[in-house]
Amino acid sequence: MSTENEGNAVPPAPSAPPVPVASPAASPQGSAPDGGAPTTPLPPVPQGTPGQYPAPAAQAPAGPPHGTPGPAPDAHQPYGAPGAPAPAPDGSWPPPTAAPSYGDGGSGAAGAGWGSSYQQPAPKPGNGRGGLVAAVLVAALVAGGLGGGIGYTLAKDSDSSGSTTVSASDGASQVKRAPGTIANVASRALPSTVTIEAESTSGEGGTGTGFVFDTQGHIVTNNHVVADAVDGGKLSATFPNGRKYDAEVVGHAQGYDVAVIKLKNAPSDLKPLALGNSDKVAVGDETIAIGAPFGLSNTVTTGIISAKNRPVASSDGSSSSKASYMSALQTDASINPGNSGGPLLNASGAVIGINSAIQSSSSGGFGSGQSGSIGLGFAIPINQAKYVAQQLIKSGKPVYAKIGASVSLEDSTAGAKITDQGASGSAAVESGGPADKAGLKPGDVITKLDDHVIDSGPTLIGEIWTHKPGDKVTITYKRGGQEHTVDLTLGSRAGDS
Repeated sequence: MSTENEGNAVPPAPSAPPVPVASPAASPQGSAPDGGAPTTPLPPVPQGTPGQYPAPAAQAPAGPPHGTPGPAPDAHQPYGAPGAPAPAPDGSWPPPTAAPSYGDGGSGAAGAGWGSSYQQPAPKPGNGRGGLVAAVLVAALVAGGLGGGIGYTLAKDSDSSGSTTVSASDGASQVKRAPGTIANVASRALPSTVTIEAESTSGEGGTGTGFVFDTQGHIVTNNHVVADAVDGGKLSATFPNGRKYDAEVVGHAQGYDVAVIKLKNAPSDLKPLALGNSDKVAVGDETIAIGAPFGLSNTVTTGIISAKNRPVASSDGSSSSKASYMSALQTDASINPGNSGGPLLNASGAVIGINSAIQSSSSGGFGSGQSGSIGLGFAIPINQAKYVAQQLIKSGKPVYAKIGASVSLEDSTAGAKITDQGASGSAAVESGGPADKAGLKPGDVITKLDDHVIDSGPTLIGEIWTHKPGDKVTITYKRGGQEHTVDLTLGSRAGDS
């Protein structure tokens, strides 16, 4: 399924910086949200080809078959850019160069990324969306002022008639939030979420979300949220109480779309969010998403788990971008550009996923090309993200599981076909690799990995990456019309190269 990412470069957002939202145990913020949010809608990806960032969002299909990657803009942009060529990637990590975009916060405009565009403090020429959003906010404030003035005048003039309004006593107005309520869960989780601003050396960037992973100051987010700051750029994280810290990228995994940053001079009172078990999630479970949609920091939305193991591929839609693949948790909680990297919580407040992409319609929001939520959001399961984050903290590099075979990314529902030739003229089946030892050959069509149906190359890659190197899996494949089953032990590859 193609979708748009939510946290990479996103269309320009309001010029005001993100304003922390007041929450229990956190003081009210005093500044307005910075640029747009980095959640990118997943751009439609050719069947089987993941995509993400700012590729034009295509109308979401009525409903792709379960396990079949479909056009879905990521929080940034769709898994894959619509119409992108489908090269034959290596099952171990060979996303095609022109893969569908991750989803730039629902942005359907070319160049948009997972997250909303970030504007620097220095005055710059305003762009369409940022200017429009700012204008909308100003208009709302002006209208509010006028309404208040008129209301006060009318009340003053008719004061002699007496008022029948009854005000609640201070005691009655203090409502207690039970432990299981959304308000209680949000009040406990908000202080441990941050709004991330990433800026490249050229001044380009975006806004996204992240959450506290440990007491040492490590923050987990999406790769596409911090990609602009990887090579010498600037990175900062702001808490809901207004505390802002400079940060640095510890490690990033483009294929998984997971990154870890670390706060500089991290405070000693950090409270990591509790991590749940994404394998135990059931369709229909309640979900709570926290993020900075369109730059509106500390926003809380709710929904349910709509589906599990949804194959999603996303990219920023650029010619040089590689795709990210996931076997995602699908939710109808409202997710928009800027939500990328934020936590998806269960009813008890435990993190079950990282919001990463959305499927969006082709129409943009606020007069821009950036699309918004239509109730189809996708999150990286936390069990996978936790493993990746730990690897990044340990070595700075991601480790991917692989079968050692190159598979086609063409749109198909028949399975993942092993190509006749690998990338750059290499062998389609790596000599001495897991697939080779298991007897797999070019032309074989893989239809199942354990009990998961495989309908395309991207689906196979996403499923393989939910495992760790060394895991034993059962592969079902067809050769010459006959079905065969074989067990193999997954190999490993370090780094994104």
